[in-house]
Amino acid sequence: MSEDQININDLKAKLMFLAGKINLAEKKAKIKELEQASLKQDFWQDHFKASKIMQQLADFQEEVGLFEELKTKLEPGLDSDMESLKQKIDKLETKILLSGKYDRLAVILSIHAGQGGTEACDWTQMLFRMYLKYSQNQGWKTQILDEHPGEEAGLKSITMEIKGNLVYGMLKHEKGTHRLVRLSPFNADSLRQTSFALVEVLPILEDIEEIEIKDDDIQFESFRSSGHGGQNVNKVSTAVRIKHKPTNIVVESQSQRYQEQNRKIAMQILKAKLWEIKEREKQTQMQQIKGKHQLAGWGNQIRSYVLHPYKLVKDLRTGYEETGAEAVLDGNLDGFIQAGLKSL
Repeated sequence: MSEDQININDLKAKLMFLAGKINLAEKKAKIKELEQASLKQDFWQDHFKASKIMQQLADFQEEVGLFEELKTKLEPGLDSDMESLKQKIDKLETKILLSGKYDRLAVILSIHAGQGGTEACDWTQMLFRMYLKYSQNQGWKTQILDEHPGEEAGLKSITMEIKGNLVYGMLKHEKGTHRLVRLSPFNADSLRQTSFALVEVLPILEDIEEIEIKDDDIQFESFRSSGHGGQNVNKVSTAVRIKHKPTNIVVESQSQRYQEQNRKIAMQILKAKLWEIKEREKQTQMQQIKGKHQLAGWGNQIRSYVLHPYKLVKDLRTGYEETGAEAVLDGNLDGFIQAGLKSL
């Protein structure tokens, strides 16, 4: 048996495994249902709803079309471009793995320095650069919403919006504590230093019906911005700070030139944080029902980045690791993203 034939058999086996995940008959029925709905005369009266339906229809059509194309090409076993077929099957696998309710949404990604002063602030800036590079590689759009520089270097915290295809699905496993081990560039003796930073990833939900925020629960404050909104932000109080009294959650926004725009962004972040709390409560309840209780929270360490005395980046949940630490910190996160998706 030739090497190509072995590869074809492996790809066929993987495609058949994905066939069980894709639920082809159900997807085809759903495509017909959405197509019929799109033909109704009043379909475009609610433009936002119609757009969401058309996007879902296009996604289902692409998924089913890709599966049938791959099945047809693999059946004759004559296609010599095995690498192309493998890439298409990997693409189909990713689409199937990213079929969650919120996976297609944009995100608010925040990074907060842990204990360690300047070291932790520098690590926060390194992580920000890593996610910025990864987003650029994916063709996503980013916008800084809020940032607080460190006293000597780096960032105490930074929050950015990331928009694009499947952003939340790709980044949702990045939330948690990230640990860096290296020789300190801020110490004359170049001592080995361990730093921590916390990453938050929240989906941007256009309408969160289950989250109700009462006016009396909000404490609002405006202040002069030091952000990226232009010259105007330093002359008037355009930045906003909102505190949610029941939870003591505080959010800020200072990226926009006008106070109302910043207030809208801050409320959006607050709603996302309250939604995340509810989701964590649901997960904890499910774990208790199943008899397994794990600590739920942002503080769980998920990944270790070692730059000295050896170089290794290791995900502590999946066991996936890479020795090319510089490449990872330069935005090459594909291996860790895929490992996280496949661990579900």
